[in-house]
Amino acid sequence: MRILYQDNYLVAVDKPPGLLVHRTGLDAGETQFALQLLRDQLGRPVWPAHRLDKGTSGVLLFALDADTARQLGQAFEAPDQVRKTYQAVVRGWSPESGLIDHPLKRMEDDARAGRQEVQDAQTRYRTLARYELPLPQGGFPTTRCALVELQPLSGRRHQLRRHLKHIAHPIIGDATHGKGPLNRALAALLGAQRLWLHALRLELIHPVHGTALPIEAPLGPDWALWRRRIDLRQDGRTSAD
Repeated sequence: MRILYQDNYLVAVDKPPGLLVHRTGLDAGETQFALQLLRDQLGRPVWPAHRLDKGTSGVLLFALDADTARQLGQAFEAPDQVRKTYQAVVRGWSPESGLIDHPLKRMEDDARAGRQEVQDAQTRYRTLARYELPLPQGGFPTTRCALVELQPLSGRRHQLRRHLKHIAHPIIGDATHGKGPLNRALAALLGAQRLWLHALRLELIHPVHGTALPIEAPLGPDWALWRRRIDLRQDGRTSAD
């Protein structure tokens, strides 16, 4: 696995899409997991500090000892201790920016809780680019998509995917919360099938050194397919900055 950062206490990797963080009964047929791959690569135990969905790529942080893992767990539970930045391609032209403040119910298969309860959840977003694709959909001659930057202010399971569905801009490639026909049509057009969600940056205070630690995983080569294989007609800009 590609290592983004490593010291005596932490290691961060660039997780590829389609790889589970650890073994789970939800995907009993899977045989490869980021935790085991990294453990074998380093030749020592590792502890995941957080989770990324199987389809999500990008920054994934591990601790190299149990005490550091405990400190990281506390940091990830505090909303002001860790800053996460993602990029995603969504259906439709999302607004310039906004805050999604929408409580989420614990998922039924969440083993961490034996009850169904609603939790506060907030996500900030801004639109970086808007695309019009040469792909007829729903009686329209083209399909509109947007590249967005996302910053979850809470850490609920599948928060970004569920929040973007809530504002009617589901992430492209999301088989659970998106539109199957559109996902399949875009996968055929791009020549790649995946969830178009990437953990771009993770910023935290080092649990031992006490210094600011920014870790970044640049977008992988598959993201270039959006420009190489599609004649994108953008709305007069390439980014919101």
